[in-house]
Amino acid sequence: MAVWCTIRTFQAHAKELGNEAPSEPIFFVKPDGCRTESSELHVSAHPGEVHIETECVVRLNQHGDIEAIAVGLDLTDRAAQSVLSAEGLPWSKGKTFRQAAVLGSFYPWRLGAEALSDAKTAPKIELDVNGERWQEASLSEMSITPAQQLESLIQWAPVSTGDLLFTGTPQGVAQLQPGDVIEARLFAADGELLSSYSGRCR
Repeated sequence: MAVWCTIRTFQAHAKELGNEAPSEPIFFVKPDGCRTESSELHVSAHPGEVHIETECVVRLNQHGDIEAIAVGLDLTDRAAQSVLSAEGLPWSKGKTFRQAAVLGSFYPWRLGAEALSDAKTAPKIELDVNGERWQEASLSEMSITPAQQLESLIQWAPVSTGDLLFTGTPQGVAQLQPGDVIEARLFAADGELLSSYSGRCR
């Protein structure tokens, strides 16, 4: 299974990192070995910085349609990514290390991709670290919607049953430290809790 990821899908996040918001989806891929559901994130074992990005993750069926959604954490070595990006080199080292794709519980999604960005039905993501709100946004705020991402992806990518798509993060990304306590949640538009992840950094 592949873990596809889309960058700069929230304009505010692109701006906070000094980037332009793209007009079309831009993807990278994490190896399946990056995936974890562990409640212990070993940030001290990584030889670099570990920053947290909270996202809505969609799981795809054999037709490339969404079958379930979850809250996820795209962990990023921001320093490594920035150095490699500035040199025009691939920044795999900044995105594809151990435990770099953290997954919460999955919830069946029957409303289709368009509903993920409709203001009436779009889920909301939240991240608290040590009880402090770091990230919060509705998917309706995305400048490149999950539907647009999927439409682009399936045109060229070898998407398979069970593949995951990390759909992008809002503003508020920051570095994790050993001892940090993480609470990430995905809510329905009506406030129902759809997915959650709880963890501690070691």
